[in-house]
Amino acid sequence: MTNPLCFVLMPFGQKPTTGGKMIDFDAVYHDLIEPTILAADLEPIRADEEMAGGIIHKPMFERLILCEYAIADLTTANANVFYELGLRHAVRPSSTVLLFAKSTGQLPFDVAPLRSIPYDIGADGKPDNIAAIAPILTDRFKEARKHMTDSPVYQLVDGFPDIQHLKTDVFRERVTYSEQIKKQLAEARKQGLDAVRTIEHSLGTIADTESGVVIDLFLSYRAVKGWQEMINLVPKMSPPLANTVMVQEQLGLALNRAGRGDEAEKILIDLINKRGPSSETYGILGRVYKDRWEAAIQAGETIRAKGLLKKAIDAYLKGFEADWRDAYPGINAVTLMEIAESADPRQAKLLPVVAYAVERRIAAGKPDYWDYATRLELAVLAKDEDAASNALGDALAAVRESWEPETTARNLRLISNARKKRGELLGWEEEIEAALIDQASK
Repeated sequence: MTNPLCFVLMPFGQKPTTGGKMIDFDAVYHDLIEPTILAADLEPIRADEEMAGGIIHKPMFERLILCEYAIADLTTANANVFYELGLRHAVRPSSTVLLFAKSTGQLPFDVAPLRSIPYDIGADGKPDNIAAIAPILTDRFKEARKHMTDSPVYQLVDGFPDIQHLKTDVFRERVTYSEQIKKQLAEARKQGLDAVRTIEHSLGTIADTESGVVIDLFLSYRAVKGWQEMINLVPKMSPPLANTVMVQEQLGLALNRAGRGDEAEKILIDLINKRGPSSETYGILGRVYKDRWEAAIQAGETIRAKGLLKKAIDAYLKGFEADWRDAYPGINAVTLMEIAESADPRQAKLLPVVAYAVERRIAAGKPDYWDYATRLELAVLAKDEDAASNALGDALAAVRESWEPETTARNLRLISNARKKRGELLGWEEEIEAALIDQASK
């Protein structure tokens, strides 16, 4: 499991205090801060020399905002550190630890009341009495994992807004970044994988590229089924961006599509353990198990297939329970229940809930392909040809990426095959499946 990142805000090299005493901040980092971060099962990432002429670069902002944890050394009231701390407190309600060297001057009034950990400095300017301070600092990091609000902005300003992560498919539309690159990637998605690769090669160092551009590139590879290119791109990203929930979820999706389901499963389960249940994470995990179930069926492993189908249904159900507004894992759960050899009593109870969830999303405005595809699958499950035909038209008009109708056609094929075995096939379901496949090939 990859440990969460902890961003370190502090001066560099040797700096004088207001009293003239020199402090070796590199020693403070290596001897005190870094070991305590590691002891708390976090991964340190220090703000290296990323500033030119005092200007903080975009990657610096991204690291500061996206890292799950941070520590700020307030000694000497360094202007850069305080600027970064103010930004951190504005965007993160919790998980920022503060410390300062004792006997080096008073802290500024604005931060004096904050809960800070003092440490000693020896005559050589290096941290002293580390054995006594280190456990306290490590405990503070572990306490920060409980996500208690420590930002004075969030503590004192009622209703101060939290920053919410955007859904994968709207992230690209809402983030502000280079319009030129946006247009180039949009055109490249129409041309295919090689065109998207060309855009990547033109961007230079991915870790230093604006996060919005990197995410658009990442999702553009998904649009052209560049699963291996998605996988290859993640290590090139800045660590804070690479470790965001969205990137890790989509990495799991790409790994599974590339035939590396075991790795995908590990990433997704680690993500759930670290960040909690999510409709999208569980939805992708459900797909991993569904693919394994199909492989087991094809291999004639009947008993194993039953167990994998149960795991897939359970994963989709947990995803739907994590967010009842997201119908995607819900429709997958009820579809797989339709396929199971024995009737699942939960299906009858879930069908109207899934239907209500998707209708609320559509009524809210700006429905996407998956909303109409969900409505289509619900109509097929209900054996309602007219409703299915209407939903098919809406879905085909909303297709953005070829793999979307392929996925829906695959689900409908599973339903058709199960109904054939039971002698329930109506005939028109296969026509809908064919229309989806035809759209995917365009």
